[in-house]
Amino acid sequence: MPRNPQSRRDLLPGPPPVRPPTLDEVDLDLLRLLQTDGRRSVAALARDVGLAESTCAGRVRALTERGIVRGFVADIDAASVGFAVEAMVAIRFSGHVRTQVEAFRDEVAKVPGVLALYNTSGGNDFLVHVAATGSDALRNFVLDHLANRPGVVHAETSLIFEATRGAGLLPAGRQP
Repeated sequence: MPRNPQSRRDLLPGPPPVRPPTLDEVDLDLLRLLQTDGRRSVAALARDVGLAESTCAGRVRALTERGIVRGFVADIDAASVGFAVEAMVAIRFSGHVRTQVEAFRDEVAKVPGVLALYNTSGGNDFLVHVAATGSDALRNFVLDHLANRPGVVHAETSLIFEATRGAGLLPAGRQP
């Protein structure tokens, strides 16, 4: 008698646990500095951590190639470029169909006005941070780009009155 392919014994094991990358104190110092100012020059970084510029450049390049530093971006004030309203939109799916969830993630991330997209656990499946020019534009954005997607059964919009940047991933700790 063939076994049920959905039984626990037939499921493939999950991926192995992710091991954090090995970082020495110099790497951590570089990350602390970059987290506060991603535009800091290699010369300034090298001076602040006590390395030769070429060594420092190699360290930063290695951190980037290893995926620890994912990129350098400008943090643009949305209101100053005409996007006066920001909101978090909670999205709930009717089920967890992988193709719908992945399509939502991939397509919505490319829509202008989406600042961040979070796939979450709990009562909602996604939180979408969006910016719009006003309340009418926000309503249209939610209806046109979020609520009408296959599998989406609920969209709840919460206006953001104020946002405060956190301290970052790495505490100030040791100063170079």
